[in-house]
Amino acid sequence: MTRTKLETASERLDSAADSAKTNADRLADLAAQLDQLAEADRGPDHGRMARIQTALDEIQQETADETAATIEDARTAISEYRATVDGV
Repeated sequence: MTRTKLETASERLDSAADSAKTNADRLADLAAQLDQLAEADRGPDHGRMARIQTALDEIQQETADETAATIEDARTAISEYRATVDGV
């Protein structure tokens, strides 16, 4: 089962990694994680998504405006996914 919001977030982070002057490897790693989670048999829980969003918060504070905006697009897609997950 594909989770389109997670795929969108992964694509945005790949784009951010391409344009980032710092943290490109970290962004690419998070993009890969989201890509795997989008295709997994079972979707990630709120805790996993919160950890990814926290990492994005840290990276976003250290990046240029354009890259930060792309990261924010990914964060929005993750939040939209989280809205569909039961719990917290």
